[in-house]
Amino acid sequence: MRLSKYFVPTLKEVPNDAVVTSHILMLRSGMIRMLSAGIYSFLPLGYRVVRKVSEIIREEMDAIGGQEFHLPALNPREIWEETNRVEAFGDTLFHIKNRDYVLAPTHEEIMTFHARNVVKSYKDMPQIWYQIQTKFRNEPRPRSGVIRGREFLMKDAYSFDVSREALDKSYELHDKAYRNIFDRCGLKYFVVGASSGAMGGSGSEEFMVKSSAGEDTVAYCESCGYAANVEVATSVVKSIERDKQNKAVYEISTPKVKSIDELCEFLKIEEEVCAKSRVYIHNGSAVLILMQGNDEVNESKLEKVLGGNVRSAHPEELLEITGADAGSIGPIGFKDRIISDLKLKDRNNLFSGANKNDYHIGGIDFIRDVKNNEYADLRIVQSGEGCLNCDKNLEVFSAIELGHIFKLGTKYSESMGAKFIDEKGEEHPIIMGSYGIGVERVMACFIEQNNDDKGIVWNKTLAPFDVHLIALNLKNDLVSNTSENIYSELKSNNLEVLFDDRDAAAGFKFNDADLLGMPIQIVIGEKKLKETKCEVKIRKTGERFDVELSELNDKIKELLDSIV
Repeated sequence: MRLSKYFVPTLKEVPNDAVVTSHILMLRSGMIRMLSAGIYSFLPLGYRVVRKVSEIIREEMDAIGGQEFHLPALNPREIWEETNRVEAFGDTLFHIKNRDYVLAPTHEEIMTFHARNVVKSYKDMPQIWYQIQTKFRNEPRPRSGVIRGREFLMKDAYSFDVSREALDKSYELHDKAYRNIFDRCGLKYFVVGASSGAMGGSGSEEFMVKSSAGEDTVAYCESCGYAANVEVATSVVKSIERDKQNKAVYEISTPKVKSIDELCEFLKIEEEVCAKSRVYIHNGSAVLILMQGNDEVNESKLEKVLGGNVRSAHPEELLEITGADAGSIGPIGFKDRIISDLKLKDRNNLFSGANKNDYHIGGIDFIRDVKNNEYADLRIVQSGEGCLNCDKNLEVFSAIELGHIFKLGTKYSESMGAKFIDEKGEEHPIIMGSYGIGVERVMACFIEQNNDDKGIVWNKTLAPFDVHLIALNLKNDLVSNTSENIYSELKSNNLEVLFDDRDAAAGFKFNDADLLGMPIQIVIGEKKLKETKCEVKIRKTGERFDVELSELNDKIKELLDSIV
């Protein structure tokens, strides 16, 4: 491809709206342009990478027996109402104006719709169906370029099986396929246990990349490899024993004290003796959650404990439920359900709100004073806490989710009536799995992991082109003729070549070449040609050396074979 004819609008400056490395470099290299917040156009250079990632996914999915579909993004709302996910997705789901249709954020319902109409017998399974399709989610705060957008390209796959054991096999096939995909793309990733969220089901794993641009937070043990999304992560924390001397309950005036830090400063106490209160609404009833000090409630864990719909109580509800506003709420006198984090189990001499504005209570004994108290692991783990599997400590950091695999079970088949007849003539719901990969996220994560101060550093697999051919001073006949010959020869050897044939300064061309990041650069200049040589540069290492023109084709092939 001749760069003089190719639409690659590179930028020298960092765009003001870009703060994440991959976003910056995808904009600067002319791979993408923003149409609106969270909506991006892929330009020719970027779309070449989309196609390469997609083809790797297709090859690995086909290898495990996957069959490719192409489903409509525009779905009848009534199908989504069969599984109650119109409500579950809430404002994230795009609705068409007449409200009869939605734009699909995923395709469990549609695949199940087709399965229930054709998969009727145990003989029809197993099945693995997949697609690479545009999805839509009304993200309230799209950010980080293509990592979190409102429109995105996703590979989603679905397995249909006759039993849980058969589902396990389908799940393992996808796990292996995902590892192959990410290995072939050259990504450094890890796998974590995760929450299924609105997807539902039992088993769930995420394939993650460590990155400050990540929207997920992960707990990871470098020693033993334990990894889990903080939505489900647990840790070993030192328990605090009951005080030997048990105080009586007493009320304290705490004017304008609302936070744990303010309470500790006002009373000159440590946060470990504070029981922070949060009120949630579960299926219409109030639940008081108590956490030690500044520990935060892990709402995914809470949803798992309670089941059903859970939300934080609104400020106007707190006064009606407890008699106080946020910052003055506590367990004494609270008449509804109370659940405390395990760190507070059987503790005494604690401080919490008095359910009266500007007052707190001290001397609280959970055994003596809170008879209806339940206990559960509800906290978000923190860096430095102990690993459950070894004697080392966990690190908590941000990560990007590349892919997510779920054992859905019968969540969708039961609600949508997708059933089959077994060999005994008995009817059962189809056992399902769901498996997703963010195609653009693969690209972004690769760039996050492979860049320097000059630009992107592509590997051979995902690079838009194998070779960047740079001709210096094309007005010189020797340079022009030699460059044209090399361009033709490289293409005849089935190499993808980006030929910089523009009338531009050498420094400008070199800067663009490093920004675009093709694995190998070939520089054709008059001085070297007089020695029948050209200069070759390996983008990843920066190594430069001269190559005889007669040996160039063989040398490029050798170099590409060595680049991973």
